Amino acid sequence: MLSTADASSIGSAEIVAGITALTGEIMQRPSSVSAIKVDGQRAYALVRAGEQVELDERPVTVSRFEVLGRPRVEGEFTDFDVSIDCSSGTYIRALARDLGAALGVGGHLTALRRTRVGPFTEAAALTLSQLSELDDPIALPLPAAIAASMPIRGLTAEEASEVSFGRTIAMAGIEGTYGGIDEHGAARALLAESAGRARPILGFTPFT
Repeated sequence: MLSTADASSIGSAEIVAGITALTGEIMQRPSSVSAIKVDGQRAYALVRAGEQVELDERPVTVSRFEVLGRPRVEGEFTDFDVSIDCSSGTYIRALARDLGAALGVGGHLTALRRTRVGPFTEAAALTLSQLSELDDPIALPLPAAIAASMPIRGLTAEEASEVSFGRTIAMAGIEGTYGGIDEHGAARALLAESAGRARPILGFTPFT
């Protein structure tokens, strides 16, 4: 059954109140047309085949949900821009759906732009035109990607040789997984320390 609602009277205070309720650690029900698998099949494929799908709620974290500028009213519609910081697995389209439901008028996205994934921001992104001009279309070299996402350790030539053969080297006192970068700036391994030694958990063969 379809219904319509006039959203032109929704004010900023109501929008902020609705957004506040969807900020922090919340339970969210993914859209039935998401790519989540149900009994081995994508939910959206089941919906397209005519089946009714209702996915279970799951915990997500929305650490920032901020309205940018003033809402714009066009006819019976109210449109506004937001900026969101959230945990992996959060469905932004579901936030729009749930906000619209809370306001009693329905809601959906008119545009979506991802500006950051973990430590990687759009500042490091390249356009398709820029990528087409590169001999090796890699937007961020491996050493830079490692340095952006975890601690790094400089390796001597001897240490680089050892880890390239999967051997352990002396500890550096770094917690968790970290990158090993050789004297030439090449990534040689991801390392983790245990039992008094630094052990390679993933090795890289440098290009020559």
